[in-house]
Amino acid sequence: MNLVKFYDKAYDWVIRYGPRFVIGILVLFIGLWLIKPLLNRSHRIMHRKAVDSTLKSFLGSLLGVVLRVLLILGVMQIMGIQMTLFTALVGAFGMMVGLALSGTLQNFASGILIMLLKPFVVGDNIITQGLDGTMTSIQIFYTLMTTYDNRSVILPNSMLSNNMIINISREGNRRLDIDYKFSNGVDIEQFQKVIGDIIDQEDACLKTPERRIGISQFEADSFIMAINVWVTAHGFWDTKMRLQQAILQGLKKAEIKIGGLS
Repeated sequence: MNLVKFYDKAYDWVIRYGPRFVIGILVLFIGLWLIKPLLNRSHRIMHRKAVDSTLKSFLGSLLGVVLRVLLILGVMQIMGIQMTLFTALVGAFGMMVGLALSGTLQNFASGILIMLLKPFVVGDNIITQGLDGTMTSIQIFYTLMTTYDNRSVILPNSMLSNNMIINISREGNRRLDIDYKFSNGVDIEQFQKVIGDIIDQEDACLKTPERRIGISQFEADSFIMAINVWVTAHGFWDTKMRLQQAILQGLKKAEIKIGGLS
């Protein structure tokens, strides 16, 4: 008798829920099959849009996870599985993770913004947080910088997205400014000719925009000569040191005395 009741209940369950399970399994396999071409298509679109490689990999993985989770939730709904408890557990877990990782999530969001807006890219020279160096890697949560004295600095992305960044190399060229102080007895035209000849001999100094050599400030017994010349942003400090050395040697050779650096 009990066996007969068991078979009757099993038969009723199969009749009532069997088609849902069959349809759910079919939807699961079809969905998994469709997700792969969708991910490939999104990868090609991001490649055409020149999305950063790190961001492209992350977004591809995130999209895959989201699509699979949505597919599983849809299959559970088709099968008639109650998701009330499941939803409550996911919500509670998400809230706890959000509170525990608030700083990490902020770095994550900042990393996404940096990769999308591109205030700098790998290889750029920037100044931020009192540091001056070259960006060597941009990750989801942090960015790596190598300073000019060869220190490796790990910067949380939230610090970069919420503070001022000076991108030195984005424009390609950078103006090099040098000031010298002289007494009023110095021949200005002679100084300009000596400096002009030195700049012409320096290959790193650009012809355009044109250089400027003139008086930036004067006093009763002295004046300050300003030298403005354009150079490539990369190698700026090497060019500056090399040019200053050449100027000092040229001034000594021309017997022009420097009254002091400004």
